[in-house]
This record gives sequence, structure tokens and C-alpha cells, in this order.
Amino acid sequence: MPSLNRIVMQRSSRKMIKSLEPELLDVAEVSGKWGEGFKFKSYSQFRFPKYDICAGPYMSDEGKPRKFDLIIANQVWEHLDRPYAATKNVRKMLKKGAHFWVAVPFFIPFHAAPMDNSRWSARGLKNLLIEAGFEEDAIIAKQWGNRNAALRNMEEVWPPVYDEETDSLENDREMPICAWALAQKT
Repeated sequence: MPSLNRIVMQRSSRKMIKSLEPELLDVAEVSGKWGEGFKFKSYSQFRFPKYDICAGPYMSDEGKPRKFDLIIANQVWEHLDRPYAATKNVRKMLKKGAHFWVAVPFFIPFHAAPMDNSRWSARGLKNLLIEAGFEEDAIIAKQWGNRNAALRNMEEVWPPVYDEETDSLENDREMPICAWALAQKT
């Protein structure tokens, strides 16, 4: 059963990534395995914390940063000690014209895996990407949430499972639960 916190984000993000023609993309994922749901040209996983993107870009055998058409980071940036450094390292691994897709929580409980450090709204996520070197007009940032989802996040069992009959997916811009962005390296 899907998490209420991710329904809207996942639908929107799938559209974003499908618009990039996934079958033509060499992709790296620095989080779990969300990218396995696409048919990419190539797909490499560098799962945190085994691979710490804060420490530097992933290197090729020649000692240069590996290059990708798309890098995915799903629900991992909040766990990084140095997310600004990590975002700069991601940018170094993108080919010119390539994209970075990142999704993060905003209003959810503390969840150390192995640590829990940061939260961003859509505006905050866009600012993080700008500070890492992405051009403002090359970033699409969105957020979703509502008060019902926020209340469900306070339940004893977390994360809340989406109930189609009782959970509204209506967006309340004043109550973000999660944010996501697609940034292009120009």
C-alpha cells in the first residue's frame, strides 16, 4: 500500500521523468530503488550511506567524476550531513543539459536512517539548488500537503497508508508534507 505522503509527489515526478525520454538516459540513483520503475538506457545505484555523496562525486576508473543524464535522489537529502556539498557533487556528475531530480519531506516525523537533519519546502529546495549552481529558470520545484495528511503523520503507525476513501489529495500550500524538484544543468 502506498504512503499517503508520497502519492501526489510520485505521480507528478513520474510525469517529469517520462518527459525526459527515460529510455535514452544514463541514470544514477543516490537513494533507494525508486528509479527501478523506469526503463532507462542504463541505471546505476549508489545507495546512501554506503556511498556518501557529501564526500565527493562518484568517480570513474580514470579518476574523473562519472557523468549521467539524470541523477535521482528520493527521500535521502534530509539524511545527509552536508546537503549543499552533496548537491554540488551531483551537479559535477551531470552532463551539460542533464537533470537532477530530488524529493524530500517537509512535515513528517523525525526518522533517523542513520540520521535526520533537514527539511525543505518547494521554495527552500529551489534555493538549495540555486546555491549549488543550478540556474533559477532551469528548476521546477513543487510541494504537496494538507492538514489531514499532517494529522495522519502524527499517528502511532507511520508512515500513514493512503486510504482512497478518506484521504484527500487536495493541496494546501500552507501545509506542505513533501517537496520535489527537477533541475537542469545548463
